[in-house]
Amino acid sequence: MTSEAYEYRQLGEAAWSWVLDHVREDEGPWLPERLSGGEQDVTPAKDRDSLYSGIAGLAPVLAEIAQHRELSERERALADGIVTRLSAEAKGRVEPSLYDGLAGDATALKLLAPGEESIALRRLDDLATPDGWRTTVDFEPDSDAPLNDIIMGSAGVVMTAVWAGGEFADAIATTGGEALLRVAERTEAGLDWGISPSTPWRAPNYSHGTAGVAAALAVAGASLGRADFVEAAVEGARHVLSVGLLDDDGFVVPHTIPPSKREVEPLTYTWCHGPAGTSHLFSALSYAGVTEVGGFRVDELRRRCMTSLLTSGVPERLRPGFWDNDGRCCGTAGVGDVLLDAAQDWAGTELSETLLRGARTMADALVERAIRDESGARWRFLEYRDDEPLLPPGTAWMQGASGIAAYLLRLARFIETGPKSPVVDRPDQWWAVPADVRVTGS
Repeated sequence: MTSEAYEYRQLGEAAWSWVLDHVREDEGPWLPERLSGGEQDVTPAKDRDSLYSGIAGLAPVLAEIAQHRELSERERALADGIVTRLSAEAKGRVEPSLYDGLAGDATALKLLAPGEESIALRRLDDLATPDGWRTTVDFEPDSDAPLNDIIMGSAGVVMTAVWAGGEFADAIATTGGEALLRVAERTEAGLDWGISPSTPWRAPNYSHGTAGVAAALAVAGASLGRADFVEAAVEGARHVLSVGLLDDDGFVVPHTIPPSKREVEPLTYTWCHGPAGTSHLFSALSYAGVTEVGGFRVDELRRRCMTSLLTSGVPERLRPGFWDNDGRCCGTAGVGDVLLDAAQDWAGTELSETLLRGARTMADALVERAIRDESGARWRFLEYRDDEPLLPPGTAWMQGASGIAAYLLRLARFIETGPKSPVVDRPDQWWAVPADVRVTGS
């Protein structure tokens, strides 16, 4: 093992050890999302089971660990506890979403106990309406209308069904895809989706907007043989191109339109609101057999997203608010994981080597910023608008040490074994890597 791979692996294990020591028991395992001085007074949150910040988010870390060593007795007990808890809760859960509901349950169950995901998928099938799935997420308090996006809405459910497969997958993907077609908004360039039909602003990138919805329709269209889904995905990509910037051989889309609606950097480079995640739209179109959108080859648009990432200045904190997060959703680990996906997909090319160097740069920043002591390792992100900008360390998959640990462990394996290193694939990125390295989905 190289010294570099050893350092990444050791840090990943230390971060996981710190998370593992904070798992608690109350009618099954649960995990406090953030830890501060009063951590002993914390009780389970409403989203204790979620993929975003709860125990379902520990499943991809456990699956990653299992790729390079046997799980310990303690880890096996945790995995069993997660499966028991989620299997029981899924039978009565009504929240459908990937990151806060049943689709997240299905993801964790398939990762830890293949076959058990059918419990959550059956429940999703039962709850489906022609408009999709009613949400319990308090996004728009006056409405329980179905949402559209990956995090909370139909796009994430559709992606999960296609990834998981099984007897309910086609019905779920069909229902969700058709619901998304019905609420699409026609623009001069193509089709557009907000988080909900009534949302007055747009977050057009991957997690909450058209890039993610179009990616879901592309992979569902390919799976179901639905040319109308694929064509809608192409129309969505045309709209995304129309609101993005193609300067300097890159491609980046504004965080929010109109920008005054949210106090954020106008251009960000993350999985959620930047070219890291939005690159998955173009790999999804390629998976669906689409070669060109708006006069550009789709593989060229994906490469442009990578160029924007590598030339943006990330992961340096160039100014307050530019790069204050090292997590998977909004920060360094998420960018690194996308770079690794692309490096494996373009294996054997000069670009693959460039992408791998970028992934190492992300990991080196995580090494530099880690807080380490006898309890393990963790990271503290920044909220520059707060009087006390340094946030408490997070534990979870999307905003904490769990997701960072999984990235570091994956990178260490890649460095050791090369571009054929197995990938613990997930519902929102499986098509971005070669089929022969995937170890999870259908």
